[in-house]
Amino acid sequence: MKDLNFILKEKKIDSAHSQFEIGPLEAGFGHTLGTSLRRVLLTVLPGAAITDIIFDGVSHQFTTLPGVKEDLVEVILNLKKVRFSSKLEKPVKIYLNKSGSGTVKAGDLEVPAELEVVNNDLVIASLADKKSRLKAEMTVSCGVGYSPSEERPADVLGLIVVDALFSPIKKVNVVVDDVRVGRETNYDKLTLDIWTDGTIGAKKALNQSAEILAGYFKQIYQPSNNHQKKDDELKTKEPAVMKESVAETKLPTRTVNALEKAGYKTIGDLAKADSKDLMGVKNLGTKSVDLVKKVLKNKGVGWS
Repeated sequence: MKDLNFILKEKKIDSAHSQFEIGPLEAGFGHTLGTSLRRVLLTVLPGAAITDIIFDGVSHQFTTLPGVKEDLVEVILNLKKVRFSSKLEKPVKIYLNKSGSGTVKAGDLEVPAELEVVNNDLVIASLADKKSRLKAEMTVSCGVGYSPSEERPADVLGLIVVDALFSPIKKVNVVVDDVRVGRETNYDKLTLDIWTDGTIGAKKALNQSAEILAGYFKQIYQPSNNHQKKDDELKTKEPAVMKESVAETKLPTRTVNALEKAGYKTIGDLAKADSKDLMGVKNLGTKSVDLVKKVLKNKGVGWS
């Protein structure tokens, strides 16, 4: 294999947009790297988002609040646009309690130390007069990709579950051009434009994506024995527990269906996986994975 002597150049367009030139690359590797990096950038990088909301004095989202100019659906849509820089390991509560006439902005949210609102100037709602008030409690969760509200059913009266976009990457553009190296013209130059939501730098996002891909490729040519260790650990568990079907657990029907479609039919199947494996299951969100974790822990076969 030839020496990998290509270079990376960054052109910073603004705080949330950078353009990267990678090359010269062997013919074909521009598309190989570009497509792989784009997919990881858009779907795998973690982020934080509001996943549910309880408004004071509201039982459902199709209503209006006294003194609030926008209807509740519009307020919810605005809250979904709030972006957080976070170090979250588990969901946390944030609060909004604003009264008096004026504009309610994302910067008015009360958040814990491990969270930071990036787009403080985002308008959430407008209050009409000094008697107006907007009060709400929200959950911010961490995750990857997109989580539809349907996979997180509400279990509390007045709880409004919302779709959550966790990805910190707004857009990635890939362009591959021919480039000359000496007399040879069959080399590639990869140009990557990365737009973020401001919660992560474009260069950091690119580095994280490359590390993720490198980890997967390394497992191909230098596989670890983690799965063997898990198999050995499972041999010490009670066989009856391992053979228990997922359908026999207290997991919601929607979660059970998603797990079974993905091939996880028994407790033993789940115990061999981990949280990262389950996050890749279609229609399975962060809360569902947390429920699975609790079930396994109760069975004595928990994983972190």
